[in-house]
Amino acid sequence: MPTTQTSGPATTLTGKVALVTGGSRGIGAAIARRLAADGADVALTYVSAEGRAKEVAEDIRALGRRALIVQADSADAQAPASAVHRTAEEFGRLDILVNNAGIFPHGPLEDITVEEIDRTLAIHVRATLLSSQAAAAHMREGGRIISIGSGFADRVPQAGITLYAASKSALGGLTRGLARDLGPRGITANLVHPGSTDTDMNPGDSGDNADAQRARTALGHYGTPEGIAATVAHLASGDAGNVTGAAITVDGGANA
Repeated sequence: MPTTQTSGPATTLTGKVALVTGGSRGIGAAIARRLAADGADVALTYVSAEGRAKEVAEDIRALGRRALIVQADSADAQAPASAVHRTAEEFGRLDILVNNAGIFPHGPLEDITVEEIDRTLAIHVRATLLSSQAAAAHMREGGRIISIGSGFADRVPQAGITLYAASKSALGGLTRGLARDLGPRGITANLVHPGSTDTDMNPGDSGDNADAQRARTALGHYGTPEGIAATVAHLASGDAGNVTGAAITVDGGANA
């Protein structure tokens, strides 16, 4: 009779190195942990939450993977490429870049300042482009660039988020451009658009406008950081080798 085999933990990314920007909390932390669980060594950036970054790194090491934390403010024009190069130097390679760092500017249109516009576009658009440019110099065939957008990039169901929506929608063109530029080298570039996700920045039980956010979904509930991380992990894997230039929305049907 054939022997029944039980499978161990997924190791689809064994031997790979990933960098997750904004990886100390929320969706970024879940992505960092999931990539490590799937076998990757993981570097993550943080701005000020060093304690949280260290906790994520400890979780990564507990899985038997290497971890690196890098203090980097994506609003600084030099920081994105610096974090990429440090990761590649520390681990000897870079296979996966997850552009996750972000902020959530919101409020009346008339209150938006030039400084707020510049900072938001710097973090969401400029840093993503600079990180991707730097990562491409280190990546081999099979490299993966995955950016985290927003369901608001395609549909804006409320007032007060014009700047945020504009900055996230820009990632669509950026991602498609990267896919064309890097496709001949076997490197993919994709975009994940989360909807309302239960994090400390937008708690599903007590967050601002939480009831209205749930009501907009087809499923009637918030998503989880781990659900977003699962989508990112698939795009990072070899199974997604023919997926590039795509935008995948994970929003419980809010934009259906």
